[in-house]
Amino acid sequence: MYLHIGQDAVLPDGDVVGVFDADNASASRITREFLARAEKAGEVENAGQDLPRSFVVCARGGKQRVCLSQLGTATLKSRSEIV
Repeated sequence: MYLHIGQDAVLPDGDVVGVFDADNASASRITREFLARAEKAGEVENAGQDLPRSFVVCARGGKQRVCLSQLGTATLKSRSEIV
């Protein structure tokens, strides 16, 4: 299955490690450092034109990526539960 995170972006749901609220999570120094390192490493992708409301951390084959989404965490959660 796949998780649609906005615009034309979809992720294999088996690759999703976590979905995080951008406002709440970025209040933490550790999370800000994590996002800065991911940005510097070229691991951040933006799934939309608007300001991100959430970010999705994915991993596959030992590689990590962070996808920024304009959708909220509640919307992404409900989309992940649709069977």
